[in-house]
Amino acid sequence: MKFALAGGGTGGHAYPAIAVAERLREIEGTELVYYGTERGPERAVAEGARIPYRAVPASQVRSRSPIRLATGLVQLWRGSNVAARMLAEDRPAAVFATGGYAAAPIGRAARRAGIPLVVFLPDVHPGWAVRFLARYATTVACSVEQSRASLPTGRTVVTGYPVREQFLTATREEGIARFGLDPSLKTVLVAGGSLGAHQINLAIAGALPTLLEQAQVIHISGPDEEHWLQRERERLPEWMRDRYHLHAYTEEMAYAMRAADLAVTRAGASTLGELPVTGLPAIVIPGSFSDQHLNAAYLEGEGAAIMMPTTHLDELAPLITLLLGDGPRREAMAAAMRQLAHPDAATHLARLLREVAA
Repeated sequence: MKFALAGGGTGGHAYPAIAVAERLREIEGTELVYYGTERGPERAVAEGARIPYRAVPASQVRSRSPIRLATGLVQLWRGSNVAARMLAEDRPAAVFATGGYAAAPIGRAARRAGIPLVVFLPDVHPGWAVRFLARYATTVACSVEQSRASLPTGRTVVTGYPVREQFLTATREEGIARFGLDPSLKTVLVAGGSLGAHQINLAIAGALPTLLEQAQVIHISGPDEEHWLQRERERLPEWMRDRYHLHAYTEEMAYAMRAADLAVTRAGASTLGELPVTGLPAIVIPGSFSDQHLNAAYLEGEGAAIMMPTTHLDELAPLITLLLGDGPRREAMAAAMRQLAHPDAATHLARLLREVAA
């Protein structure tokens, strides 16, 4: 049986599809194909998972600019026609779409072709693409209970955010070994998402002398940020350089999270699955470019994280210091984070896809 995966624009939309693909592949004879944009990060994610990739024209449809809005609508029409031809060639039994504008043409074409469509909302609140796709969906799945109010009544199920296998099997000891950490030191993980986060990187760079006095730092900076942070690292005393583990990107985020005592991160969709399943307390800093503040508010409301606006980044270093020195508070946050975990989400979604395909 063949299944099609669609969605992208960020890792938070691409990784759920890969997690579900891992479960689908457990049945011998399963075939997969991934539909995404020509230059989106989902291409590298799919190819890294050895899933055949097909590019579909797509761009954002919502915009205040009439020109961009018109361009987006034309691309949606073009993409839907291209997707229809690809679906006719590939003949999948069902389509799994995880949101992002890359998924919109695929979902529209799937409905026209009579192919069952399961739409997954990774964030707390649906963006334009998920709202658009929901009208065509056989079933809509979501990460958290409070999303139901924004999704179709009677066709929505709560599955949790599906995480890749490495998040279920990684251990703290493996993380320490893979990142070359000192097991006697506390560890802070800084990650700005698949594309990095310049403002967070600036705040961390300025705070390095203070932070490295008391902890080691794994910093996943983003490919475009590593060069100047590497120069900052070279300015540190040698013993501090040994504590500062700078990486442009990593495919081993599960091991970094397992090794860490505290995370500093954006509030993209993946935080709703990866932080809970690893039980990692966090300072979450929502970007202003999306509805990340709703993800951050959800985690803070559950007692699992502390939300910090980008405008308050001058307070970041003191807050990290405070939390590193307060073990009971970190443990309470970790316990609250673990309560939000859905380790069987990928299995649930794979089963759901097989059911609609049948």
